[in-house]
Order: sequence, then C-alpha cells, then structure tokens
Amino acid sequence: MPEATLYLFDGSNLFHAGRYGDRDELVDELASFVAVRGARGVVVFDGTGPEREVGALSVRFAPHADTVLERLAADRRDREVVLLVTSDAAVQGTSGQQVRKRGSIEFLAELSALSHREDVASRLGERVDPETRARLERLRRGQPD
Repeated sequence: MPEATLYLFDGSNLFHAGRYGDRDELVDELASFVAVRGARGVVVFDGTGPEREVGALSVRFAPHADTVLERLAADRRDREVVLLVTSDAAVQGTSGQQVRKRGSIEFLAELSALSHREDVASRLGERVDPETRARLERLRRGQPD
C-alpha cells in the first residue's frame, strides 16, 4: 500500500495524548514528520490562533476542528492517499472508507520510535578524551603539537 501523500492531524487530540510543552513543539515534530516522507500535512487545532505554514505542514484553527478534518478528508480522499490521525471515533467514522486512520496514541508511539531526541545537548568536546582535547586546543591556538 502506498505512503500517504496527505496527513490530517487532530492537533488538540494529539497535543493532549502526548507530552508536549506547547503547541509549537507538536507542530515542529509534525512538520519534520511530513517533510521526511515527502508528503503534505494539515494540523487543525480547536480554538483560535495564528494560521501558518511550516514547510509542508499547514497549521489551522477552527471552532470545531473535527468538522474541518472531516471536510478535508472528504474533499481529498478520491484524489490522493489520505491518512487521518485522531482518536475521535466519530471523525474516523465520517471520514470515509478510502481514508486511512490512525489513533493519536498509536501514531505518537510510532513517531517517538522514529525520532531520536537527546534530552541533554551533547558537545563534541565532551565526547573526546582529555589527551585529544588538549591536542585540539593546541592546534586551535596555533601552538606546535
């Protein structure tokens, strides 16, 4: 089965299912996800906020995000491979049989398995033994080895 060309994300659903500090953290991760796949994505949050494009990801807000997701799925399902990410059974049910579906928790588990995050920044100097570090410092200062 071919990869999805359009990912539709229930932003509020994903945000509450994950461990994100803010919406921008989720948006950045989703933008990276669709970019790596060479696809497009739309994340829709309930409420209001600044609509924008982050690479191939559109960020939208609506009073009822479910309605927007259902409409987008219906509009696109005959023209491209659509994957809808939400745990809302009603939205999954009304999006149509042609639309692939994935629950938010399942998607986030796959996403975290695919992405590697380091909790603490790592510097090259911290991974080099003291003798090599001293030699590099001498070279940087233009001193003979």
